[in-house]
Amino acid sequence: MEGTHIMSDAAVPAVPPTPPVPLAALLAREDLGLRQIAGPTGSGTVIHGAHTSELSDPHPYLLGGELLLTAGVHIPEPAAGADARGATAGAPTPEAAGSGAYFDAYVSRIVAAGGAALGFGLAPVHDTVPRALVAACDTHGLPLVEVPPRTTFSGVARAVWQLMARARHAELRRVTEAQQSLAAAASRPDPVRAVLRQLARRIEGRAVLYGPEGTELAAFGRVPEGARPATSDRAPEETVAQALAALAAVVHPVAARGAGNCATSHNAPAAAPSQQPPELSPRTLTPTSATDTVDGTHLTAHALGSPPRFALAVATPHRDPGTHTITSVAAVLLSLLTGEQQSGTGAARVSALVRLLLGAAPQDVAPLLDGAEAWLVVHARPTDDVPSPDPLMAGALGAALGSALVDAHGDVVRVLVPVGREVTAQPGWTCGVSAPAGPEAWPSADAQAARALARARATRTALVRHGSRTALADLVPAEEATAHARTLLAPLTGSPALVETLRTWLSLHGSWDRTAVALAVHRNTVRQRVGRCAALLGADLDDPDVRMELWFAVRQE
Repeated sequence: MEGTHIMSDAAVPAVPPTPPVPLAALLAREDLGLRQIAGPTGSGTVIHGAHTSELSDPHPYLLGGELLLTAGVHIPEPAAGADARGATAGAPTPEAAGSGAYFDAYVSRIVAAGGAALGFGLAPVHDTVPRALVAACDTHGLPLVEVPPRTTFSGVARAVWQLMARARHAELRRVTEAQQSLAAAASRPDPVRAVLRQLARRIEGRAVLYGPEGTELAAFGRVPEGARPATSDRAPEETVAQALAALAAVVHPVAARGAGNCATSHNAPAAAPSQQPPELSPRTLTPTSATDTVDGTHLTAHALGSPPRFALAVATPHRDPGTHTITSVAAVLLSLLTGEQQSGTGAARVSALVRLLLGAAPQDVAPLLDGAEAWLVVHARPTDDVPSPDPLMAGALGAALGSALVDAHGDVVRVLVPVGREVTAQPGWTCGVSAPAGPEAWPSADAQAARALARARATRTALVRHGSRTALADLVPAEEATAHARTLLAPLTGSPALVETLRTWLSLHGSWDRTAVALAVHRNTVRQRVGRCAALLGADLDDPDVRMELWFAVRQE
C-alpha cells in the first residue's frame, strides 16, 4: 500500500485533461512509418504531447510525458583528445559528443525530466541512429523511435494531437454513457444495487457500499486483473477487500473509530491498541473522499450524505479523470438513494418512537413526524420479477415517496406519507394507498392500504387508492352499521380467512382467478371458501341484492 491520500474538491479540475495517447497507437500509424528500436516494448508507455528540441539538454523545457523529437543537430563531431572537464549540472558536454558518455548524459536528463519517449529523425543530419544513443536508451529504459526521412516532425505532432482528440472524444462518450446508465439504474426497482452493479461494470472493477457502522451492505464486480501479486500470504482479492474497508473508514467517522491507521501497509501486522488513532470527536474534520493504491489496484472512497451515514469504495485498474467522474456521479446518486433528508428530523422520529414505547398516544407524537396532521398509509410489494424487499429497497422506495417512515416486513413495505406529498406509481412496485387519516385512525388506514394493495395485485394495476367519496353506507350511523354487520356475519365468526376471502371475492366482482391472485392461494381454494361462506350464511351469493348487503357488512369489519 503506497499511502492514503485525502482529496479535496478544490484539487479536482473542473474539466478533465486530455487523455494521453499510447505509444503503441502512434507506432501503429502506417502513414508515419515509425519504428521503435530501443527501450522497453509493451510497457504501456503513454504520451501527453510532442515537443521538438535540438538542445543538448532539453531538461528545463520538458513538462513530463512528452515524445521528444530531435534530428541530432545538437550532436557535434567528437573533439580529439578532449575530456569531460567542465561539465555542469549533469548536462552532456561538447567534448564528449558522439561518445557513450554524451548520450548517456543526454538520455538520463530526458528521463529525469519525465520524458516519455525519444524520436530520432533520419536526415538531413544523420543517416542512421547512433549506436551509442540506442545503447543509452536501453540502459535508461527510454523508448527510442526511429522517424523515417519522409515523415516530418510536424506530421508526428499532428498525429499525436489527432489521437489525443480521439481519446478525448472516446472518454467523453464513455463518461456520458456511464452517466446515462447510472441514472437509468437509479430508477429501477432496486436502485441502490442497480447503481452499484452498473458502476462496477463501467469502471471495470469492484464497487462496495458500507453501512453506518462500517459493515459491507452490497458489493459488485471483481478486483481488477493485472494487479501485482500480494506481498503476503493473502490472496489479492482479500488484500484489496480489506484495503477498501479501511479506506472507507477514513471517510466514515463512525466506522473510523478503532479501524486503525489506514495509511500503513495492509500487509503489515495489526497495530497494538496503544498505536491506534484516537477516537474521532464530533469536531473532527472528516474528509469526504480518499484514495490509495494497493497491489497495483487503485482505490477510492467517497462519503455519502452529510454527515456521512454510508460510504462508497471502489477498486479500479486505472486512476483517470473519466473514472473519477463516473464514480463521483454514482456517489451523488447513492447519497440521494440512501440518505435521509437532512433537516434534523431523524432525532425527532427517534423521540416519537421512544414516546410511543413509553405509552404516549399516536396523536401526541404525530407532530414530531414532519409536522403533518393527516397521513397516507402506503402498502407496496415488488413486482414478481424482483426479490422480497430488504432495507435498501425499502429505503429507496421511501425516498421516492418523500418519506423516511418506512417499515419492511416480509414481502410488504409500509410507508407513512404526510398528506400533501403526491403518491404516484413507482417502477417495479405494486402499491395500495389509504385514505387520509389522522394518527388515531392509522390502524384503519393500514387496513385500507392492505386492501387496496390486494386489489392492485389482483387487477395488475400499479397503484390503487382506497375510495374516499361519500357512499350510501355513510348515511347509516356507524354504531348501527357495525352491529348489523356483526349480526349478518356471525356465522363466519372465528374464521378470518373466510371473511377476507369473501371480502376480496366481492370486491373483484366474483372473479375466481383475480381473487386467487390477490390472496396468493389456488383458485380451487377460493371456490371452496366462498362455497363454505354461502353454506354458513345460508345465502345465495348469485343474488346481487345478497352480494350488496354482504359487501356493506364486510366493509364495516
